[in-house]
Amino acid sequence: MLYDEAKIYVKAGDGGNGVVAFRREKFVPRGGPAGGSGGKGGDIYLVVDPHLSTLLPFRYKVHYKAERGQHGRGKGQHGRSGEDLYIPVPPGTMVYDAETGELLADLTEPGQKVLVARGGKGGRGNIAFKSSTRQAPRIAEKGEPGEERWLRLELKLLADVGIVGKPNAGKSTLLSAISNARPKIADYPFTTIQPNLGLVQVGDKDFVVADIPGLIEGAHQGAGLGDRFLRHIERTRVLIHLLDGESPDPIADFEAINRELREYNPTLAQKPQLVVLNKIDLPHVRERWPQIKAELEKRGVKEPMAISAVTGEGVQEMLHRVARLLEEAPEPETIPQEEARVWRLEEDEDAFTVEYDPEEGVWVVRGKAIERLANKTNWDYYDAIMRFQRILDRRGITEALEKAGVQEGDTVRIGDVELVWSNEGAPE
Repeated sequence: MLYDEAKIYVKAGDGGNGVVAFRREKFVPRGGPAGGSGGKGGDIYLVVDPHLSTLLPFRYKVHYKAERGQHGRGKGQHGRSGEDLYIPVPPGTMVYDAETGELLADLTEPGQKVLVARGGKGGRGNIAFKSSTRQAPRIAEKGEPGEERWLRLELKLLADVGIVGKPNAGKSTLLSAISNARPKIADYPFTTIQPNLGLVQVGDKDFVVADIPGLIEGAHQGAGLGDRFLRHIERTRVLIHLLDGESPDPIADFEAINRELREYNPTLAQKPQLVVLNKIDLPHVRERWPQIKAELEKRGVKEPMAISAVTGEGVQEMLHRVARLLEEAPEPETIPQEEARVWRLEEDEDAFTVEYDPEEGVWVVRGKAIERLANKTNWDYYDAIMRFQRILDRRGITEALEKAGVQEGDTVRIGDVELVWSNEGAPE
């Protein structure tokens, strides 16, 4: 089975809560605040492990959670931060936001990593709120929740050369003959149901070759899993277009495969191609080779070749041609790690909106900064409630609600918090 797609859920660690505490030593009658802050939640990273070659591990585990930060304690003790979680993925993994479809990262190099979920900040204890005018603050914040999201992972093999062709053209036989790969081989179509990789050495040069399972008509639309196989060709720099010498019409096969490449991605058809007829060891194939070669040249194919993957005839010459094409071919494009910015900040975190939801009968205040602050506020402490009211006033949210028509006793929702509006002071 081909495991080159996966969907996983990641949840970073929540931040620990800050606490309200005061010094209570025997000879310190007026002990000041001593509540420590909570620790930060653990982040989640995807990191490239060169020993992995498929996304199979994600079939058995889908949910990943990082450790939460510890809560603060008295005597000024801050909570320990949660440990970061590193999830190994194979080279060539494309990371998408499952909800938006946005490409977040293209992980190709061993050890390359990308942050996919950021741990929540720890809430501050009352030590952090001490000032010259507030000597005994009874304020502490809750820790922020860790970020969470669904990710779609897609694997594209990292190969220099891709062997493409119809089923039974001899792609797996050729790969086994030129490399250390040992794919399953049999005399029936679709023997290969997943791409195979092999390392090929030609003189002092070496390169990776991928045997792409046979493509059929409609492959670009998913026929025979063709769209998933075509994906693995996108990173290759050179294609060996292998034709079946025993096919009733190798020219029609050649045109059909190129049509599928163009329909899936026009750039695939523009990759350097070495067109090779296989099974030249068979007498009837050798006899028809001159005609096939002439037809290919009419269609603009430069120097088509004939080989036998079984006997090795013409194989070394073909590999030298491939090596020369690789020297001339451009490097495949990938997203540099520094540009794979998974989490993007809003242009203005302090921006907010106020609107009335008639279905639920509540006023809704939306804004990244104010929602985060509401969720962090510990509503058990009166000082914390008053502080939140002052922030609403300072940021213009109180005025905006009043202009919009908020009335005494109305419900106001900010983030996950619902408050009852009071014209005499803080929301209750």
